[in-house]
Amino acid sequence: MAHKYFADQMDDEEVLYVFRKHPIVMRKGLVVGMLIILLSTVPVAIKPTLGFGWFFGSIGIGLAVALFFFAPSWISWYYSIFILSDQRLIQITQKGLFNKAVVDMQLSQIQMVNYQIAGLQETMLGFGTLVMQTYMGDLVIHDVHHPAKTQKKILEVLRDNGIPAASFGAESSGERPGSTTELESEEDSEE
Repeated sequence: MAHKYFADQMDDEEVLYVFRKHPIVMRKGLVVGMLIILLSTVPVAIKPTLGFGWFFGSIGIGLAVALFFFAPSWISWYYSIFILSDQRLIQITQKGLFNKAVVDMQLSQIQMVNYQIAGLQETMLGFGTLVMQTYMGDLVIHDVHHPAKTQKKILEVLRDNGIPAASFGAESSGERPGSTTELESEEDSEE
C-alpha cells in the first residue's frame, strides 16, 4: 500500500498537487501582533528609569500576547489546504482551532478553471482568485498563491484524466476567447 498523504485518501488514489493560499491571508493577525509588541514598550518609553529588566520583561509579555493573537491566523493558513489527486479535488478549510470544513469534488465535475489577478497588491505579491465552474456552481478560491501556475496544473491533471475543461486567464482586461464578439469577428474574416 502506498503512503497516505491525508486521512481520507483512497487506496488507489495518487496525490498530484497540493497548494494553499498565499501567506498574505495572515496579515491581520501579523499586524495586530506587531502592534501589541510595539505597545508593550510604551511603559519603558514613558519612564526610561525603569531599566532594562522592565524593557525586556514588557517585550517578553508583548511577544507572548502577540503570539496568542497571531496563532489563529497561522493555524487557519497552515491547515487550510487544497489537494488535487488523480480522482478528486479536496478543499480543507480551517478557521481557528475548532472549525474545519471539507469540500470534496470529483474531477469530472469541473467544467472550467479560471483565474484573476486584480490590483497592484495581487500583482506585486503573486496571488489572485481561482474560479472553478462545476455542475453544481462556482467554487471560488481567493488569495491563491501563483494562480496561473495552479490553474495550469489543474488543467494538466484534468486533461491527463481525459476530462475536457476550458480555461481563461484574466491577468489583462479584455474579452475571453469564445465570446460573442470574437466569434462574430472570426465569422466576418472567413467570408
